[in-house]
Amino acid sequence: MECDGSMIKESNSRGSDRFFTSLADGKEPHRWQRELARPTVCGNRLIRIPTGFGKTLGALAAWSWHRMHRRDDDWPRRLVWCLPMRVLAEQTESEVRAALERLDLLWDGSGDHAGKVGVHLLMGGADAGRWHLYPEREAVLIGTQDMLLSRALNRGYASPRARWPMEFGLLNHDALWVMDEVQLMDVGLATSGQLQVFRDEDQAAGKSLRPCFTWWMSATLQRGWLEKSPDAAGLTGELARNTHRIATRDRVGHLWEDVAKPLEVVPFANPNTLARDISRRHRDGGSGKSGPTLVVLNTVKRAVDVWTVLQRDKTLRSAGTDVRLIHSRFRPAERRAWREGFLNRQACAPDTNRIIVSTQVVEAGVDISAFLLVTELAPWPSLVQRFGRCARWGGTGRVVVVDFRHDSDRKAAPYSVDELDASRDACDALQDVGPLHLEQFEEENVAFLPRLYPYEPAHLLLRHEVNELFDTSPDLSGADIDISRFIRSGDERDIHVFWAEVAGHAPPSNLKPSRDELCSVPFIEARGWLCRSGSESLKPDVGAWVWDWLSREWRTVARRDIFPGQTVLVEAAAGGYRDDAGWDPMSSEPVAPVPTDDDARLVNRPCWTRDGEGWRPANRRIRVLLPEDHADDAEDDESLSVTGDWQTIASHGLQVGVEVERIAKEVVPANARLLHLAGRWHDLGKAHPAFQSSMQADDRPARNDIAKAPDNAWPCSTRNMYRIDAVDQRRGFRHELASTLGLFGVLQRHEPLHPALIGPWSEWFGAMRQTHAGDGHDRGVDATEPTAIEQEILDLDADDFDLLAYLVCAHHGKVRMTWHASPADQKADDRLLRVRGVRAGDTLPPLSLAAADGGVHQLPATARDLSPSEAGLS
Repeated sequence: MECDGSMIKESNSRGSDRFFTSLADGKEPHRWQRELARPTVCGNRLIRIPTGFGKTLGALAAWSWHRMHRRDDDWPRRLVWCLPMRVLAEQTESEVRAALERLDLLWDGSGDHAGKVGVHLLMGGADAGRWHLYPEREAVLIGTQDMLLSRALNRGYASPRARWPMEFGLLNHDALWVMDEVQLMDVGLATSGQLQVFRDEDQAAGKSLRPCFTWWMSATLQRGWLEKSPDAAGLTGELARNTHRIATRDRVGHLWEDVAKPLEVVPFANPNTLARDISRRHRDGGSGKSGPTLVVLNTVKRAVDVWTVLQRDKTLRSAGTDVRLIHSRFRPAERRAWREGFLNRQACAPDTNRIIVSTQVVEAGVDISAFLLVTELAPWPSLVQRFGRCARWGGTGRVVVVDFRHDSDRKAAPYSVDELDASRDACDALQDVGPLHLEQFEEENVAFLPRLYPYEPAHLLLRHEVNELFDTSPDLSGADIDISRFIRSGDERDIHVFWAEVAGHAPPSNLKPSRDELCSVPFIEARGWLCRSGSESLKPDVGAWVWDWLSREWRTVARRDIFPGQTVLVEAAAGGYRDDAGWDPMSSEPVAPVPTDDDARLVNRPCWTRDGEGWRPANRRIRVLLPEDHADDAEDDESLSVTGDWQTIASHGLQVGVEVERIAKEVVPANARLLHLAGRWHDLGKAHPAFQSSMQADDRPARNDIAKAPDNAWPCSTRNMYRIDAVDQRRGFRHELASTLGLFGVLQRHEPLHPALIGPWSEWFGAMRQTHAGDGHDRGVDATEPTAIEQEILDLDADDFDLLAYLVCAHHGKVRMTWHASPADQKADDRLLRVRGVRAGDTLPPLSLAAADGGVHQLPATARDLSPSEAGLS
């Protein structure tokens, strides 16, 4: 029996409806949700849907249907959910987990990952999960624009430095980005558009191995927002064809027709008079008889001022009114109690005597509904979102727009007077702000929309800037390229602060923040809070530190260290935070650190130390973290080389080769063979005496090709790492550079005119070789037959060799694009050329490596030649 296309489409539609109903806990899909899931091509899309109509479930269901149910490999493996604020990210994570659990698709984090979806919240801290280790598995990655866009730009905020390239690759390949609530993203929206333009260009040019798309989503989304770039013509044309809205014919039902939100615009002189009016209105409305009161202010300061007055209001206190404050400057530990206590649907029932004072954090993604909404006048996209928090599930509510009549942009900050004037004019033209009234207003006033939805990003990311960011090496001063202007504008750029009780002059190196401890603080205000006026140094009696990648320790912070994305440890006694009010630079009360199970996470581990007679066994106390969290956060950390037993370079290399080939066959089959080869070669440089001498133990095998060793074989302190003898220590040694030089050594030994060595000059060098045949020009060529493992290298063409060399060199993310002397190299007291602890003329001893067939072959001794770095190789 033949089935025509319409029958197949109808069958797929019924199947996706059932899938959605299961995912959404019994809810039937809206028509727009069906249409979102219908196309089999993922593509780039715009989703402009009013609040309360299930944007989160719609996007999740469409991706899950195609990627997990249909197993369509043309849809990306990773769903990257980017939101403007932390509280939205936390709520989205909860909703996504619950939905996937209903379908039995949620990975538990420890069992078999195949066929399951990992859900990971990227918020910084030492507990972000191991999503980066599973490139072949499906995952939903949820985070703020700060955390996700910085990683997409190869400068991950609150992420270990060596992990930046891994996250960069995983977020720019095989990923479907959902830019959710884009009206709050400022310049981050433009950056997301530029990144997608560049990805599309790479895909068209055949440079991308896996697809990457973006869906932009908001109740107030305007296609024109993405038309500000001359690069975006192709993208905006695609989006014009792929825009999802609720059609006029579908604007029926109780969420459209059974809702009334009468609007009143009221001028106020200051926050104090506003607070008194809120108290009166809340009491006149029955003190929560019809539901809670929600107050939304434009700045943290005004929100705190209003909350403070309401807290002290005797009439509210006598009536038992619960007054809460929420904004973006709280730690996750405190925010978690909000969702459980009052930021949820069940906490919005009638007879809820509560006033919630908030900033923009409730504009989107927060599933609450107020009977009385009091909101400060704001740009129109923000107001529309705030209106959606009143009578969210139908019925009647009341909306009061507070107008402070700001007469300058400074007073109107973070917005402009022009934006507020346009919103005021729109409010004056409306009597009701229910969804139907808002849609009709915009359709009838098309000429007014450019005033209501202006967008002029302060910075536009350019292609050459993305290319420059691929190199993660700091500049000569040790600084990195500042990407903050591409993520947020003005004072909204943050650092991440955590407080701890510090005994002595400096924190221990094993002190790392967890996600729950990190508080976002504006970096400009943080400088004024911590540092002397006009000085680089800290204020008296203020202890604050930043992590030093090179020394693997906390060092005292200076003003220049406080920049967007930085993580700063502050002594708890310095104050600056209140559990009920969040970050408060005026508070001098000691900060209560977030309760942790530190005692359980601190363990004694065997190690060795050195005295006048040599090495001896000892113990050290360390904090239990994932080994990659230790290793990726410091240059001289070998935590990834610690195993339960001794392993040789050959056996470990073969294991890695087999595993990476398995992953590659699922993701990029064309590169599987080359990745297998890279896995077998990647740790060749560990045969260097600097690495071998770092392992000492009574039961140490008497050989020079050890790649992995038990705990007790490693020094207690990095001061004893890479010490070849009493006078020769190679601080900053990177074995992966030595491994890469070994690859070049094979070509130099057997085929010095290999195209990978001489590049575009191969024809000229070939002619020279024929001309001078027999006159000694081939003296450097080894006449012995290449071993099987060497022949694999010689058989590569230039492009494959280049990729192999890059993979081997960059496999820890610490040596990638540039080979230059580190500070430790520069301090050496000899005149020999050194690069990352490798010295010109160093020789690796003969050792065994596994070949493609699994057999082990001997590699002859090889001298390290640093001439590529002298030639500026990068």
